[in-house]
Amino acid sequence: MTMDEIIKRINELYHKSQAEGLTEEEKEEQKELRQKYIESVRGNLRGQLENMTIQRPDGTVEKVKKVK
Repeated sequence: MTMDEIIKRINELYHKSQAEGLTEEEKEEQKELRQKYIESVRGNLRGQLENMTIQRPDGTVEKVKKVK
C-alpha cells in the first residue's frame, strides 16, 4: 500500500467514524494505518536531519548529531 493510499484510507475511516461510527475491525485498521503513517513521517524527517549540516559563525561546518 502506498502512502497516498494509506492517507486516503485513514481519511475514509475518519469520515465514516464521524458519520456513523466504526466497527472494531475498522478501529484496529485505522490504528495500524495511523501508526504506519507516523513511522513514515519520522523516518523521512530522520533521513533529512541526518543529511543536514550546520555552518557555524566561524565558518566551520559540521553534521547534525544524533541526540538520544
